[in-house]
Amino acid sequence: MRYFLSLGSNVGQRRRNLARAVEALELAGVAVLRTSSLYRTEPVDGGGPEWFYNLAAEVSVPIGPEEMLDLVKGIERRLGRRTEKSGRLRSIDIDVLLAENQVIRSKRLTVPHPRLAQRNFVLVPLAEISPETVHPVLKKKIKELRAMSRDRSVVMKLSSPLRHASVARRTAGAKVHDKNRVGRKITRVEER
Repeated sequence: MRYFLSLGSNVGQRRRNLARAVEALELAGVAVLRTSSLYRTEPVDGGGPEWFYNLAAEVSVPIGPEEMLDLVKGIERRLGRRTEKSGRLRSIDIDVLLAENQVIRSKRLTVPHPRLAQRNFVLVPLAEISPETVHPVLKKKIKELRAMSRDRSVVMKLSSPLRHASVARRTAGAKVHDKNRVGRKITRVEER
C-alpha cells in the first residue's frame, strides 16, 4: 500500500533526526519512494519557540493503515520521542497523511490527516513530491489545496531531498524489490 507521511523535528539535531527516521522506515521494510526537500517551518497552534524541520515522504509497504500507524509510532519511540504535557518538543514526529485513496475514521487513526489541508508545513513538502495527488475527501489536488491555504506560517526550503539508501540505489539505476514481511531488510536489488 502506498502512503504519504509527514516527518518533523524541533529538538536536537533536527536534520539528523529526520534522516534517522527515514533510515528506520527503510530498515523496517518500508520502501521510501520519494522524499521532499527539507524545510524549516514556523511552529503553529502554540507549537513552542523552536522551529521545526519538516519533510514529506511517499512510501510503500504491504501493511494496512493501523499497522502503519503502529510502525511509525514504534519508530518515534525508538528514536527518543517522549510524550510531554505541552506536546511542543518533538525529537521526531511522523504522521500518516494519506493511505492511497482510503478514508479512515477510527479511535486511533484519521486518514486523510484531519489538518492536512490547513497546514503549510505539510502542504508545501507534499506538493513538491506529489502535486497531482487528490485528497480523497476534499476531491482537490494537493497543489490546489496549497494554493487555497489560509495558513500564513513561514515555510523555508533548506535543502534538496535527504539522501538515503533506496533513493541512492534508484539514482544508480537499481530497482528495489522487497518480497519479505515488514521488519526484515530489503533482500534483492536488480539492475534495470
